[in-house]
Amino acid sequence: MYLRKSVFFTLSFLTLSSFVSASDTKGELLTQKHCASCHLMTAPTPEQMQTVKAPPFGAVLFHAKDDLQTSKKVKQHIMNFVFDPKASQSVCESNKVQQFGLMPSLKGVVSEEELSIISDYLIETYPSKKFVKLISKMLADGEVNGLKNSPFLMNQEELPHLTKLLMNHWDKAKLGLNDKQKSKLLVVRKETMTGVKRIKKALKRLNQEVIELAYEGEELSKVKIKVDEIAKLKAEATMVQLKCLKDSIAILTDEQLEFLLPFWDA
Repeated sequence: MYLRKSVFFTLSFLTLSSFVSASDTKGELLTQKHCASCHLMTAPTPEQMQTVKAPPFGAVLFHAKDDLQTSKKVKQHIMNFVFDPKASQSVCESNKVQQFGLMPSLKGVVSEEELSIISDYLIETYPSKKFVKLISKMLADGEVNGLKNSPFLMNQEELPHLTKLLMNHWDKAKLGLNDKQKSKLLVVRKETMTGVKRIKKALKRLNQEVIELAYEGEELSKVKIKVDEIAKLKAEATMVQLKCLKDSIAILTDEQLEFLLPFWDA
């Protein structure tokens, strides 16, 4: 299973050491100098989460190791990304890039030699055992979470969960959406949101009318007419959402669906 493999690869990176070498110390100092103003080097407190400028290093390195799987590839990614940041190459979810923005290039700020030392320090240090233990527990419950995050469930925007996942991973190279797919998916999303918005507006009006009729002591036979209209609109909304799901699935490849919903076919 994808998530079990993720745990295995992540744990395989952890190296226990009983001493701190001179290069470790230099790596920590360089990281504090060039990186710590944006990326926290410790787990953020709830208060810090309100003001952080970028994901903490524990999360960044967890995603990097999970995506790239070997220390060599992780280091190469850091060396390339820090000097030439691209949203499509980010190891974090697209919604995180949207939230924090794309980091500025540090080309000319940090030397290649310094960045190499920083990279080695980050790979050796992060994520912490505590962080991995927490994530491992979450991944151990992955099948349950996969069911909870069924593509048929709706989120606060009244969109299928699959659509929300697409929004979160929109620019990730690992998902690999091409321009044609993105164009089609945007049309599907717009149609869905327009349809749901129209229905919600009508539902709000009908719900208010039912409340007023009930408060005024109107006969139930008259109230039932409004209730039936509400039921009809809710059924219409469900069909709009199911059409969104069906159209989205038709646009995606099997590999893309497996990436977004690894437990769907389990």
